[in-house]
Amino acid sequence: MTQFKNIAVYCGSSPGQDPYYMNAAFELGEYLGTHQIGLVYGGASVGLMGAVANGCLSKNGSVTGVLPKFLKKKEIEHNKLNQLILVDSMHERKLKMFDLSDAFVVLPGGFGTMEEFFEVVTWSQLGLHHKPIIILNWLGFYNPLLTLIQNMVSSGFLKKENAALVQVLETAKDLLSTLQNYSPSKTEKWLSEDTV
Repeated sequence: MTQFKNIAVYCGSSPGQDPYYMNAAFELGEYLGTHQIGLVYGGASVGLMGAVANGCLSKNGSVTGVLPKFLKKKEIEHNKLNQLILVDSMHERKLKMFDLSDAFVVLPGGFGTMEEFFEVVTWSQLGLHHKPIIILNWLGFYNPLLTLIQNMVSSGFLKKENAALVQVLETAKDLLSTLQNYSPSKTEKWLSEDTV
């Protein structure tokens, strides 16, 4: 487990309509703190982002936030983190979170969360990294996305092996064992006439 010192969590700055999301995010933070895994996240105090940070801090976990300066001006930054790194742009934020993290966990969220997810999974497909990517599919939130990914495969736009770069869990209780059993894919990255 030592190779997974820090995990990036991508999630919404909104709480969602069902209280389950906020509770589950807090519990994920507690889980990380209890297992002495550092949390790397977007640095905000609101929504699921704030909940996962607060959960980790409640167990004396290490929390690093990465926040663009323009969002600090909106006064949403979390002021109780172990470290808050201010960056100039959203792109720099994603790169810094990537550099600091050994794995990626995706919670419910909106466009920003989707952008973060698709960037790290694309980088994995291209062989730029071999870090685990795990979706926590709370309340079936990501079922439509998973259906879309399967449609990409069946329509010939994505290899089945590359779809498998994304692992899906219903709860966080199996997160550690999933990480420990992770084995990077060694598939060809490209679809061609020979491989379709």
